[in-house]
Amino acid sequence: MSTTSKVPPLTYRIIAECSTTKARVGVMSLRHSDVDTPVFMPVGTQGTMKGILPDQLITLDCRILLGNTYHLGNRPGTKILEKAGGLHKFMGWPRSILTDSGGFQMVSLLQLAEIDEKGVNFKSPYDGSECMLTPEHSIQIQNVIGGDIMMQLDDVVKTTTRGPRVEEAMHRTVRWLDRCLEAHQRDDDQSVFPIVQGGLEPELREKCVAELTKRKVRGYAVGGLSGGESKDEFWPTVHICTDLLPKDKPRYLMGVGFAADLVVCVALGIDMFDCVFPTRTARFGCALVESGQLNLKHKKYALDMRPIDDKCHCSTCKSYTRSYLHHIATMEAVSSSLLSIHNVAYQLRLMADIRQSITEDRFPDFIKKFMSAHYEGRKVPQWIQDALAAVNVQLDQPEVTQVAEEASLSE
Repeated sequence: MSTTSKVPPLTYRIIAECSTTKARVGVMSLRHSDVDTPVFMPVGTQGTMKGILPDQLITLDCRILLGNTYHLGNRPGTKILEKAGGLHKFMGWPRSILTDSGGFQMVSLLQLAEIDEKGVNFKSPYDGSECMLTPEHSIQIQNVIGGDIMMQLDDVVKTTTRGPRVEEAMHRTVRWLDRCLEAHQRDDDQSVFPIVQGGLEPELREKCVAELTKRKVRGYAVGGLSGGESKDEFWPTVHICTDLLPKDKPRYLMGVGFAADLVVCVALGIDMFDCVFPTRTARFGCALVESGQLNLKHKKYALDMRPIDDKCHCSTCKSYTRSYLHHIATMEAVSSSLLSIHNVAYQLRLMADIRQSITEDRFPDFIKKFMSAHYEGRKVPQWIQDALAAVNVQLDQPEVTQVAEEASLSE
């Protein structure tokens, strides 16, 4: 593919907007595929989706998936990826890829990392060797990987952190963005997304957005959430960020993947999501359904000859019963594969249904029906009611009980 194309590597067009909420439907055109938004992006950390082949993802009409810069930079490493011609060719994936910068490992591997203005000094979890991940090095690795969208290296702190460290991380994230943009060598093929930081403090989020929007970029991410904060703190932060970010560019909320969270955050104006949840929960024998999850390890499914979901058209639901999946759940490697296929199919179908309801301007009704089914026999958590009320959707639910709240947090 020529790098001299005059067409930008990312264009975004809004084609429908909800008349009640901040939800919208768009098309994000990338070098390797057009991506309909709102979109859920499955996570293939090391260039592979656990339990799913690229051909199977294409059958599910997945248009974009994730790879992780830190892990890919360690294994297989840039020399092999460069020789292969990038991650698309290396893993046999013809559609779009978004690469995380490695910044999240500051939290997940904090015991192995030291952070200063230069970058993040990691001790490899593989062999104990040290690696300095700077903004420049992160972009260099991502240029070799060849993802359609690249994330800036940001200074990530735990969401529950308070005080000066949060402000320090926010300002450093802005400084590191400038270093990332300066180091970027493939702007004709790849787009860098800056990441809005600032913890749970609205003023810092506002300051961060004000700085990031001064730079010439094609989309934005909201980071630093889904890290242990309460839902009552989570949703207002998302709401503030989408109010502040430009309307004509895609907005990506990092690390969010529970079904109810997806519906709420689309209403709050988010366009892109990712999470390991669908494939991770599959490895524990759980299948995603309209009402939440089926734990197929449970004995009650031993004689259940129905598919996981009779509305689902994935290859697992077409061919296998709950009884069979109970028989192999967590005991055979193939169970992880079969359940991962279904769970990713569920997430992609949910997003397609959301897009259709927005296009037909009936998204508020979709929300009410979804929440009624998802929390059948339980009260919808108060934080969901509050978040939706902020965008003019009233569920008219009584006050949530503690049992319902705990159930929603343990999806």
